[in-house]
Amino acid sequence: MATIRIPTPLRPYTGNNASVSADGGTVGAALSNLTEQYPDLRQHLFEGDDLRSFVNIYLNQEDVRYLDGADTEISENDTLMIIPSIAGGRLI
Repeated sequence: MATIRIPTPLRPYTGNNASVSADGGTVGAALSNLTEQYPDLRQHLFEGDDLRSFVNIYLNQEDVRYLDGADTEISENDTLMIIPSIAGGRLI
């Protein structure tokens, strides 16, 4: 099982867990397993079947967008990190 690190704003949807274990041989399968375990989290990560554009997934410090995306293979010793983009502020 890979470990998925959950950012603070999303922890209420995972029982306040900072990390959880998920099954799957690819990033997509692990995220699918994560949202099966914690269904309330799905709407914050996905829009339909696609990962929301402001959600970044890293595999051991590598952005999966520059690997094979959801098809990136993972092993049980890997760590996935969910990094939401932060936007906002005010132009002066």
